[in-house]
Amino acid sequence: MTAKLDRVVELDQAVIRFAGDSGDGMQLTGNLFSDSTAFAGNDFATFPDYPAEIRAPQGTVSGVSGFQIHFGKTDIHTSGDLADVLVAMNPASLKANMRWITNEAVIIVDTDSFIEKNLVKAGYESNPLMDNSLSGHVVVQAPITTLTREAVKELHIDNKSAQKSKNMFALGMIFYMFNRTLDRTNKFFETKFAKNPLVVEANKKVLTSGFNFAHTIEAFANTFTIKPASLEKGVYRNVTGNLATAWGLLAGAERSGRKLFLGSYPITPASEILQEISRHKQFSAIAFQAEDEIAGVVSTIGASFAGAVPVTSTSGPGLSLKSEALGLAVIAELPLVVVNVQRGGPSTGLPTKSEQSDLYQALFGRNGEAPLIVMAAQSSSDCFYSAYEAVKLSLEHMTPVILLTDGSLANGSEVFRIPKVASLADINPPIVEANDPDFQPYRRDPVKLNRFWAIPGTEGLRHRIGGLEKEDGSGNVSHDPLNHEKMSALREAKVEKVADYIPELEIEGDEDADLLVVGWGGTHGVMLTALEQLREEGKSIGMAHFKYINPLPKNTAAVFAKYKKILVCEINKGQFVNYLRMRLPEFKYEQYNKIQGLPFMVKELKEKFSEYLSS
Repeated sequence: MTAKLDRVVELDQAVIRFAGDSGDGMQLTGNLFSDSTAFAGNDFATFPDYPAEIRAPQGTVSGVSGFQIHFGKTDIHTSGDLADVLVAMNPASLKANMRWITNEAVIIVDTDSFIEKNLVKAGYESNPLMDNSLSGHVVVQAPITTLTREAVKELHIDNKSAQKSKNMFALGMIFYMFNRTLDRTNKFFETKFAKNPLVVEANKKVLTSGFNFAHTIEAFANTFTIKPASLEKGVYRNVTGNLATAWGLLAGAERSGRKLFLGSYPITPASEILQEISRHKQFSAIAFQAEDEIAGVVSTIGASFAGAVPVTSTSGPGLSLKSEALGLAVIAELPLVVVNVQRGGPSTGLPTKSEQSDLYQALFGRNGEAPLIVMAAQSSSDCFYSAYEAVKLSLEHMTPVILLTDGSLANGSEVFRIPKVASLADINPPIVEANDPDFQPYRRDPVKLNRFWAIPGTEGLRHRIGGLEKEDGSGNVSHDPLNHEKMSALREAKVEKVADYIPELEIEGDEDADLLVVGWGGTHGVMLTALEQLREEGKSIGMAHFKYINPLPKNTAAVFAKYKKILVCEINKGQFVNYLRMRLPEFKYEQYNKIQGLPFMVKELKEKFSEYLSS
């Protein structure tokens, strides 16, 4: 079933925001529309936004859950600034999202929810559907709750159960508006609720009713279509950052020839990594849900000693608890991948909001001189490649790696072209062969400076490692001051040597501009979009975006030297810019920071970049 109107307007891109109470199923609604968008061949990026409370206050602004998708026929790098279409399932969701929509946005509301009690909960003094406060918008008023009950009346479902499907009514309306078919979503119902045919039938009927209602009332002057994006041939699917991270870890284990061990404790917004790994025992993956964060990391260190690909996943508060064990992995010189999905802090902070809050902790959050590799994924799909690279660097250089993602990347989704694992770079752990006559626990590769990996049980390789300082070579416990200084220098030099094995920093945009904008991690997409739009307007500007943070790419100083002004943009109070001031003090850095639990908007970056271009 598809929409049939004489007037179909073709768009290059669009932004839709679904919003309602936490129990209204907005995340599922958004994900189902994302899936249909992937099958339509559009490029897209999403931004789920929901409260931290398990049972947020119903009907209040603080309890609103939202899901935004930006999709188009061109490359999409962000989830969009403002929405062109808002679906508001109650007064609170309308009020909470008015600042996140365009002045001409189409607003679809469930009029059944705009009753006095709900208006008061949302903080309205009058009904916005009647006081002209929505003038300028196309407001589509639909009695969604009533029509949902009517759609399933013949199935004899109680009202409470029937209302659970009202999000599908709204989705049907959006499918009509954007000329989407219902077939694939109906197949999702059949698969998801295979054991409950009544639920399958109810969702199908409600989805179809929403579609037909939108057609019958002719509330839209036209419908819209967006042509497929020009994507490279291959197999694509919709992936979140957490899903992509888990797959990257699995691929790294497969290419290294070692089993994967994930020892973790559930924590928002990283828990899905543990859940996904647990589904793939067929890949010799072991997922261990520990009793706490400390048990998660120390069990992983044990697995590393035993020869597995060792991974632990967490967020900022959990990384704090893992800090002592990270020092053990550093001094024992064992591989270990720590995936830290950053959220707003400090303490419990903002569990469901995104922030680049843990860079200081990743770089310096251990006692003693304890250097390790620090990386940051740049997009939801890049989480796959970053996780794979983290496994490769950790195993080949025998040192811990902290991979920083964030809540926006972890929960957001993108179109992902699934690579063939055989096409990925080789991973060659420095494993010692049995009865190696030259084996010593801390004998080093003369080039990479890493020690070698002796798997317990291998004949002739009995050895001892641990948290006390070791004598260079033999691994015997040593309190000799000169040896400690030497070992500290070697561990630092080993990490710095990684710069020879990572890509050099590349400039996006203009190399002969006065202004270089700098970012790291998950700000890549929004900064790139702002850069591209300014260049289309005739502005000259360059961008350097960092995926590798410790060590920095070898050519970082050479890149910075080309520009008169360097503006560093971060979702924190300035952690990376201060790190650059420490590592490369010969340059002057300006900074632009945002710490609201929200990503940058393209508009605000363009304004800030333009300000520096004109000064």
